[in-house]
Amino acid sequence: MTQQSEKDLLRTRYRHERHERYLPHSFSHLAEIPEISQAKVIASYISYGDEPRTSELNAEILRAGKILLLPRMSGVDLEWVQWNGDENQLTSQKKILEPTGPIYPNPSEIEAIIVPALRIDRSGYRLGQGGGYYDRALEHLKGWRIGLIHPDEISGEDLPREVHDIPLNAAATPDVILRFKKN
Repeated sequence: MTQQSEKDLLRTRYRHERHERYLPHSFSHLAEIPEISQAKVIASYISYGDEPRTSELNAEILRAGKILLLPRMSGVDLEWVQWNGDENQLTSQKKILEPTGPIYPNPSEIEAIIVPALRIDRSGYRLGQGGGYYDRALEHLKGWRIGLIHPDEISGEDLPREVHDIPLNAAATPDVILRFKKN
């Protein structure tokens, strides 16, 4: 079995498990951890469906006076757009809400990146939805990277990896922040 087909099978299983167990939780407490509280420019996303909710965390980031960037798909890449919390500045692309407006001119200024994941292993590798958008984006961003997951979505076994997979610095559940050792 190829790495890609193994990942596809795991995605199907993990989506089903998430749907069966989903409970909404707040991740707003992450605004207080040093990597986010000390950052001036933070990239996040707007969650949908059974994903861990980002609405309260994004609101806390904005209340703290930080620059909040959200991703917008552009071909096979993500571009980052500053968002001020106005839902009228969002447009729907299938299930995903994306910001409208100009591209943020200096993505190299991003100090912290909040990333979606279906599972994260104990080495910091994540299994996403399968589009590869975040792995391509993380390759060019030097900020601290944290993935949001529900309780029980930390994998005790290594997830399948490909050469383009980028490890995270940390994973967060509603109750735990797990920081990974640098390889």
